[in-house]
Amino acid sequence: MSGIWTDEHRYRSWLAVEVFACEAYAKRGFIPKASLVKIKRGAAKIDIKKIPEIEKTVKHDVIAFLTALSKAVGPASRFVHMGMTSSDVLDTAFACQLKESADIILADIKALLKVLKRMALRYKGLACVVRTHGIHAEPTSFGLKFAMWHAEFERLLRRLTCAKKHVAVGKVSGAVGTFANVPPGVESYVCRKMGLSVEPVSTQIVQRDRHAHFFTVLGLIAASIEKIATEVRHLQRSEVLEAEEPFTKGQKGSSAMPHKRNPIISENLCGLARIVRANAAAAMENVSLWHERDISHSSVERIIGPDSTILVDYMLNRMTSMLEGLQVYPENIRRNLDRLGGLIHSQRVLRALARAGMPRERAYKLVQEAAMRTWTEIRKNGRGDFKKEISSNKAVTKYLSARELRGLFDVGPCLKRVNAIFKRAFAGE
Repeated sequence: MSGIWTDEHRYRSWLAVEVFACEAYAKRGFIPKASLVKIKRGAAKIDIKKIPEIEKTVKHDVIAFLTALSKAVGPASRFVHMGMTSSDVLDTAFACQLKESADIILADIKALLKVLKRMALRYKGLACVVRTHGIHAEPTSFGLKFAMWHAEFERLLRRLTCAKKHVAVGKVSGAVGTFANVPPGVESYVCRKMGLSVEPVSTQIVQRDRHAHFFTVLGLIAASIEKIATEVRHLQRSEVLEAEEPFTKGQKGSSAMPHKRNPIISENLCGLARIVRANAAAAMENVSLWHERDISHSSVERIIGPDSTILVDYMLNRMTSMLEGLQVYPENIRRNLDRLGGLIHSQRVLRALARAGMPRERAYKLVQEAAMRTWTEIRKNGRGDFKKEISSNKAVTKYLSARELRGLFDVGPCLKRVNAIFKRAFAGE
């Protein structure tokens, strides 16, 4: 990924735009074939290292580039950059860089999707507790966490594919986008050769709503990575410890406390996500420019282009590696599932009483009172027994038998439709 953003690769992309433009002109008889040959030979010999040195004097990167190119080409350079403006080169080349970056990130997402599917299927049958507002709610499948993340990254794959299409757009329409000094056919030829679409209506630049879309999708990818990382951080907490990042031999967790195994990968990813999201906001600010064009967007994109794409590439690879080595502890998951003495089945008891004929408001009151007594026991003694509490209520046993009550505390039925969810989640695979 970093190679896409080197000065050399950028200059080579600029050269491609200029050479393809000359080819288009030559096909229309504007440039002699002999001159085109000299232009191509000179382009192959350009001394890229000279460009920054020239820029120190001229204070203009494209002019410095053209100066170096003219030295390499010789007299035939009078045909180079004919009718074009700097942004014809800059925006078209930038679109190529973003498209190339998107291809790498799309491959990264596909690799992550494979791991998420594998983890989802591995832990589909493992019951765990769901926490809503941080409090134990009801049982679910541990594998559903990964299935949910898989569905989310499938959406992100489609979004980035769309954003790539929208940003892979070039323009070679001259100083104000009117083709006054360059034929439209030159633009079509250059963009086709560069693997880009054509901006249908441009000013001096390609419009920046396209770029804002692209960087916003990168921000969404980063946010979803943070979502997974935050969950792993929670699962690794000492009092939860249902899953843990890989901790390799010789690794240290703290300079002061030898016992520490900190979720450093997840914390790293959460921090980096803030940068990518902030860059998306900067891309939004680039949409509105003075009249047809100013250069306030340029300085921003020189930072967020490489930073966001390199970071997202890194984050996706690190997340994939972390999940591949994730340590899952089923015994702790089961222990936490039973930690509240059956309270997580309160809704099932409520629904059973209502189905049996008890008015729902009365059923809710009875179940909640028994639940609060269980909460008190857990708070005081560290354990409680909701099934015992609810079974000792004669108003409850009038509607439900002991056998029926026991069945309401079985985790199995809570996962009875997990297969249906998985079938829906992975329907396209």
